[in-house]
Amino acid sequence: MPKNENDKALFAAAEAVRGKAYAPYSNFHVGAAILADDGKIYAGCNIENASYPVGNCAEPSAIAAMIAGGGKRIQRIYVTGPGVTPVTPCGACRQRIREFADLDVEVISHGVHGTPLVQTLEQLLPHSFGPEFLGR
Repeated sequence: MPKNENDKALFAAAEAVRGKAYAPYSNFHVGAAILADDGKIYAGCNIENASYPVGNCAEPSAIAAMIAGGGKRIQRIYVTGPGVTPVTPCGACRQRIREFADLDVEVISHGVHGTPLVQTLEQLLPHSFGPEFLGR
């Protein structure tokens, strides 16, 4: 379980939204919660679709909530899923997080019956391509 207050709040938000995931095909429910630069927590869950490529992972759902709510940058992100193995963001989600987070931002990946894995975005996505390569 998380030890500090921020992570406890992020875990609680990710778990609450994970319960709302729409995953009738994989039955793999994932929640994500972001602590944004505005001090608020934004959460999102995975939403599947019969046409698989048009579904949403939890992380971009949380990013969309952050942007819609007025946040601009990810300060910390917590991802929860079933089992004991840490549920890490997929490759596409790592790149989506990269758009809104600095490389030193910590990503907590948690299979809720196991131990959380804490890694920086740079550890999850080494040698990444980001907005600064395009003059941003």
